[in-house]
Amino acid sequence: MTTAQGAGAARTRGLRRTVLAVAGLNLAYFFVEIGVALAIGSVSLFADSVDFLEDTAVNLLIFLALGWSLHARAVAGRVMAVIILVPALAAAWQAFAKFSDPAAPDPVSLVVTAGGAVAVNLVCTLLLLRVREHAGSMTTAAFLAARNDVIVNAAIIVMGIVTALSGSGWPDLVLGVLIVVLNVGAAREVWEAAGEERLAARALTGEEPR
Repeated sequence: MTTAQGAGAARTRGLRRTVLAVAGLNLAYFFVEIGVALAIGSVSLFADSVDFLEDTAVNLLIFLALGWSLHARAVAGRVMAVIILVPALAAAWQAFAKFSDPAAPDPVSLVVTAGGAVAVNLVCTLLLLRVREHAGSMTTAAFLAARNDVIVNAAIIVMGIVTALSGSGWPDLVLGVLIVVLNVGAAREVWEAAGEERLAARALTGEEPR
């Protein structure tokens, strides 16, 4: 094995350990957050808990897909773009279901749970920041998802304070809509990154780009 091959193998092992750790953190906090969301009836917290499950799936897919060809990575990237839309659809459905009766969720539970989510997602973001260029659109997907989750968690904390002051359930619904917008934007970025990898794969095989 050459020095370059050894370095590449070491980098792959490091990336595998990183994404597996991130997947484990996300799966553990998913159960925490969805339990609280169901207990207090929060739309935004429910949508954010689905984000944790989405991040788990994305990082596990990266773990399995390492070593694949550029074309296979492009396909995996586009699959991830679709996966990122799942929490957006979940948030939209919950918001629609609660629209006629926007009862305010417990603000203390919101703030405490979102604070824990900020800590988990910040750790995941910092871990993925070091490896985001190592597997193209796949690690880009994981990094964008974790980054967006930190923003959403901070917004939930602010929303919890507003809810405590106003006693209204509308801030929870509005934040649910914002989560939809964030996830659609992330999905678009990942789809475009996967498209670039697809073009690169075609160039390597001598095919004309489409």
